[in-house]
Amino acid sequence: MPVEIRRTLTLVQTTHKEGWKEVAEPTTLVAAMAIIRNPWFGRGHVEDLGPEIREHGPVLGQMLTDMILTVTGDRLEGYGKASVTGIGGENEHGQGLTHSLWFGNRYREAVGAKSYLVFSNTRGGPGTALVIPLMHKDDGGKRSHYQTIHTVIPDAPADDEIVVALGASIGGHPNHRIGDRYADLREMGHDVDNPAGV
Repeated sequence: MPVEIRRTLTLVQTTHKEGWKEVAEPTTLVAAMAIIRNPWFGRGHVEDLGPEIREHGPVLGQMLTDMILTVTGDRLEGYGKASVTGIGGENEHGQGLTHSLWFGNRYREAVGAKSYLVFSNTRGGPGTALVIPLMHKDDGGKRSHYQTIHTVIPDAPADDEIVVALGASIGGHPNHRIGDRYADLREMGHDVDNPAGV
């Protein structure tokens, strides 16, 4: 079943002042979103989601990546992904599309990233919050780039839809001053080569 793309949206937000202080280099957040027909809608429990994942993932991954790069060019620093599955589907449907390498590798390879894509997936009706977490594309321990894009689409997803999204940042979060994971790890006597601290 070919991908049925119903709408695409791009959100661009630039912050110039945060917390009573000008931002030395304004931070730009970008969200690229596609509202698609859920390919598993109305089919009951589908045991193998693989065929649709392999068919939809590359198309959506490439399209959303192109939408992001149209705004950021080669200045992209932070990245992430998210989905909201309509009530007529399962959370596993959005997860299936976004957690697949068929989807994410289009973005990762296009920006030369070294870290994994952070994510959020939820299920809800029109106006459900779409939350796209971000982290640095090359360094999972660089706390300056931990930030989140929050938005809603008032009339999506419908019961038979999934909102699939990629997020990006140019710059870290505004007026960053909470240090990084590596300083914490050193202070706590942990291995700085293991940003997870485990």
